[in-house]
Formats: sequence, C-alpha cells, structure tokens
Amino acid sequence: MTDRPAPVAAVIGSPVGHSLSPVIHRAAFAAAGLDWSYVAFDVAAGRADEALAAMRVLGIAGYSVTTPHKEQVAAGVDELAESAAALDSVNTVVAGGDGRLIGHSTDGDGFVASLEAEGVGVTGLRIVVLGAGGAARSVVSALGRAGAADIAVVNRTPGRVGAIVALAGTAHAADDAATAVADATLVVNATSVGFGTDDIPLDPAWLRPEHLVADLVYHPLETALLRAAAAAGARTFDGLGMLIHQAALQQRLWTGNDPDVAAMRAAAERELARRAGEV
Repeated sequence: MTDRPAPVAAVIGSPVGHSLSPVIHRAAFAAAGLDWSYVAFDVAAGRADEALAAMRVLGIAGYSVTTPHKEQVAAGVDELAESAAALDSVNTVVAGGDGRLIGHSTDGDGFVASLEAEGVGVTGLRIVVLGAGGAARSVVSALGRAGAADIAVVNRTPGRVGAIVALAGTAHAADDAATAVADATLVVNATSVGFGTDDIPLDPAWLRPEHLVADLVYHPLETALLRAAAAAGARTFDGLGMLIHQAALQQRLWTGNDPDVAAMRAAAERELARRAGEV
C-alpha cells in the first residue's frame, strides 16, 4: 500500500518571488510537526481560472492568493465565505473534501486579530483608515464586523470612498482628515505610502500620545509614520502583524490546526533581515 503524498498548499500571484508566504507557512507547518509542503506559483494575470483547475486536478489543498488574482478567484470558486462575498475578493482558497473550492478573505480579520493579540479590541473604537484600495476595503469590512463604533475613511480621491464605506454600517467618508484623526483612537495606514520610502501619509503634527497607530506597510518594518507616531508618544503596530495573522487564519482553514504565530513572525523577521542584508 502506497502512502498518501503530503498535502500541498501554494501562493499564486504575479510577481510572486518577493512573497513572504512560503517562509511564513513553512515555519508554521514545521512548528506544528505537520507534513505539508508550501510552494510559490507565478501565475500570469488573467490565468487564475487555470490555477483553480490545476488545484482540482492536482489535489492541492489550499491557495494563498495575491495580486492580481483576488477578484478573478472570487468569481471562479464554488462558494464564497461571508468575508469574501462582501468584498468580491479572495485571498485564501480551501479545497473541500467534496471537491468544492471555497474562497475566503483573511486579510481584514487578520488585521483585527493582530491588534487583539496585542491586547487591543476594536469594539467601540473610533477609527481612521487612510486609503480606499484593496487593503483598506478588507480592513474596513473587518472593523465593521468587529464592532468599531465609527470608521472615517480618508482618501486622496474622494470618488473612490463611496464603495468602501458601504462595507461597514459605521463607516463614512471623512469631511476633514485632520479632524477625523483628532477624533479617532486608532489610525490605520492602508495605503502604500511609506513602502520602501520615508514618505508619510498624514501630517505628523496630528498625532498625539493617546493614539494607536497601525501601518500595513512592512517594508520597512518601522515606517516614517510609525517613527513619527512613536515620537509623539503614540503606541504603534507594524505591518507584519496583519501579514502573520492573516496567514495564521489560512493555516486554520487548511489544517484545522492552531499555528504558532511567534514562530511564523520570527521566520518572517529573519527573512526580511536576510533580504535587507542583500541590498
């Protein structure tokens, strides 16, 4: 009798060579003693349906889905979980025992979980979210489901805000960014401003010690925004938290196992340090 092969999970995207997902997920499998493999597939734009077909044919247990495939995968799976249906976007695919492919979105819930892991619950909080792209959409949706009292969305292009505020009953477009930040407890940068640069998405003079400031950018881990927030006496949260906790939710969906989040973060930090040393 031949042993069954170890389950395989993968990340699909393009480009995908920079993804931290293989490092993070392999660390989780190793820490749990699970005989799983995790690989990266560079899948060109527009070919997500073929990747889903391959998942069925090859018996791949799960996908992590990144740019540019989240919307096409949402349209191609057999069923959408509530979080993914609200966004029409999927970052996780689970192969069910009946052959059906179920699409989930763990990004926003991963962000909320990352705060909860640091002792911060969002229920009842007044929050400002900077941005109206995919990351902001997932975060606003999750914050709304988690019971945030007020979510003000700030974006340089006001016309894009309407679709995002519809994702949460307590969300609305900010009339004035400075006032929204002044009224908020939690400030979330869900833009790409600060990615690999010293740019900052708001006036640092708006920040105060009572603020909680989260940046979804994780390269660098300490962004200019987080440095400014720390200088103002605010508590800060880097972008690696969301990345790790959304991956932890993926692990639970694929394996039913509660992963070692500390091992996942340590692996990611080592890889980021290694990459920084190559620059």
